[in-house]
Amino acid sequence: MKAGFGSVVVAAGLNGILSFCFLALAIGTEYWYIIDDSRTNLTEPEHVHSGFWGVSDDVQPFSDAPPDLSESTKHMQNMHNVIAILLPLSLVLLVFGGICGLVSSLARSRALLMGAASYFLLCSLLTLSGVSLYISYSQQALEETEKRMGPEQMALVHTSFGWSMGMAWLSFILEVITGLLLLLAARMAQLTQYQETVAPI
Repeated sequence: MKAGFGSVVVAAGLNGILSFCFLALAIGTEYWYIIDDSRTNLTEPEHVHSGFWGVSDDVQPFSDAPPDLSESTKHMQNMHNVIAILLPLSLVLLVFGGICGLVSSLARSRALLMGAASYFLLCSLLTLSGVSLYISYSQQALEETEKRMGPEQMALVHTSFGWSMGMAWLSFILEVITGLLLLLAARMAQLTQYQETVAPI
């Protein structure tokens, strides 16, 4: 049982470290959204990649003038502000989650392991919320752009999510796995304590 407990805790630790690295990589890179603009009014096709904080090099491929601050634009700005809070907050909380997981595994405390597991699952919820909001934000931005450009011009603009988004999804999955492994470790710690209690003297 001790060997099994140790293996589960080590696996949870590795998954937690990887989830932090993937989320940090996602936030720090500029390949969340890929835009390939091949309209005829451009001298050559334009390839733009958008980062977590905005379009790289302050490029605005869809319009020559900034759009008016309509209600939909204000709503999108508010969405982006929420996204800019959720994912970095999840990244910071992962650090404290790792510390809690280490302490709880060394103490072999069921209560502490349950708390650490719940902590990682909370982080995964924040990450999922941030990524989901980014997808919704990107979709609304695309719809607003289509209204300004028209469907004919938009047919020449191809968009897709980049590998930075994939890193964020991997981080979410690993956070969930870490939380589940810590729940398993808490169950194993409880069984060990029970066996020690009922063992014959």
